[in-house]
Amino acid sequence: MATKLSPVEGAARQVDYWWTVFKRTWRGGAISSFVAPLFYVVAMGVLLGGFIEGDPSRLEGATSYLDFVVPGLVASHAMQIAVGETTYPVMGGIKWHKTYLAQMATPLSIRDIVNAHLGFVLFRVASACAVFMLVLAPFGVFATWWGAVLAWLAQVLVGISFGCLVMAFSVRLRSEEGFGVLFRLGVVPLTLFSGAFFPIDNLGPALKWVAVVTPLWHGVDLSRMLCLDHVDVGAALVHVAVLAALTVVGWRLAVTGLEKRLEV
Repeated sequence: MATKLSPVEGAARQVDYWWTVFKRTWRGGAISSFVAPLFYVVAMGVLLGGFIEGDPSRLEGATSYLDFVVPGLVASHAMQIAVGETTYPVMGGIKWHKTYLAQMATPLSIRDIVNAHLGFVLFRVASACAVFMLVLAPFGVFATWWGAVLAWLAQVLVGISFGCLVMAFSVRLRSEEGFGVLFRLGVVPLTLFSGAFFPIDNLGPALKWVAVVTPLWHGVDLSRMLCLDHVDVGAALVHVAVLAALTVVGWRLAVTGLEKRLEV
């Protein structure tokens, strides 16, 4: 009977595999992870933002549209990276390349496989958001350096919460066609209507409350208040609690879903 590995040892044994994956795929993601977002910020925040009046009372404390839109864009970017790394790659591990099945032939458990995959997602989100935030620093959008650091941690929390939730969804899919539905009815509406581009007050009372219960809004609002140094401690704690709870629930569902899928 194989000896059960500790969570740390189980994840450590897969570092070489995921590092190899990163070395072979980082070029394909460099444009979408780093270059495209910068162009997007310049287009939306600098060029379009020049035509929008920077009224702090209407832009949640921001003195310019650039200051308003940047924190939300980075949080949204974290979500998109996490979703991208937990949809088709998960399907590949189960159905196409069957890497999960190969890993199961070793002392690794389902928990170890999930932890390592999500650890890779965490690395991808953390590195991409860190570069994004460093590139944006010269634009003067951060009120304090510590606020920018805490905002980065908030963005990483957004990414890992979505990574866990989407992985829990992906391990239960039998066909990749479900990912199209996820992107069209999940990712795109969340990106547009979770407060990244405009205050959710503009949606009206009913849709505003719909936006408030979405996970991305919690990340956008937390990232923005930290970047602007307009922190509401009570609201910030609620945001962190919601995202942390979704992370735990998503992780558990991912483990149980993959166990059922592989019939462990």
